[in-house]
Amino acid sequence: MQHLPLTAADVMVPDPPTIGMDETLGRVQHRFDGAAGVHHLTVLDGREVVGVLSERDVLRALSPHLRTLSETSRDVATLSKRVHQVMAHRPLVATADTPVAELVAAFRDHAIGCIPIVDAERAPLGLVTVREISSRLTRQTAEPRGTPSSGR
Repeated sequence: MQHLPLTAADVMVPDPPTIGMDETLGRVQHRFDGAAGVHHLTVLDGREVVGVLSERDVLRALSPHLRTLSETSRDVATLSKRVHQVMAHRPLVATADTPVAELVAAFRDHAIGCIPIVDAERAPLGLVTVREISSRLTRQTAEPRGTPSSGR
């Protein structure tokens, strides 16, 4: 039996967590704190993907003195920064039929953490990370020959 090449649809997390461009980092911080395994948010302007915000972006933008004895009003003010001020603008995106090999090359060549999967109008369909690709390939190679893949 011949396997078809894996595509973004096979490895993406469907319905990725999203956030608006004008949300504050204070609100966004809670999205990362409260969701296990969420390290990237797809940023929308209306329904269109316009950016990606990583947990690392947020941590870099917030003062390290927050919630410490040395916290000042200036540190607290970093919570009021807006997503559009710290997000990665115009992210590399792909469609559901993009081959996984192309996604892997993009991760390698652009040093990015995720790739939003979009439809023709740039509305979000899913999100692909290196971890998702790795998990899928690990499951696929662990299946005995002749056993159909369960997919996602």
